Amino acid sequence: MAHVITGLCMDTKDQSCVEVCPVDCIHPAKNLDGETAFDQSPQLYIDPEVCIDCGACAPECPVGAIFMDEDLKPEDRKYIEINQKYFQP
Repeated sequence: MAHVITGLCMDTKDQSCVEVCPVDCIHPAKNLDGETAFDQSPQLYIDPEVCIDCGACAPECPVGAIFMDEDLKPEDRKYIEINQKYFQP
């Protein structure tokens, strides 16, 4: 299980979730990945291999874009793979 960032984050990319993440699993983040990577990405993503499911990020998201993967609506389940693919080489 992991938290997933959905399309509600598209073009918003508020970094409140990044600030509270204890394991730095949310990318691209300006302070971790640089402004270029942050600016080029349409949204933020959660690395499912690093996420510890603490849930600290979800209430911090001002647009409500972060969910536990098991709580996603059927139309948002595609974001599980979208988040995973961001972290694949």
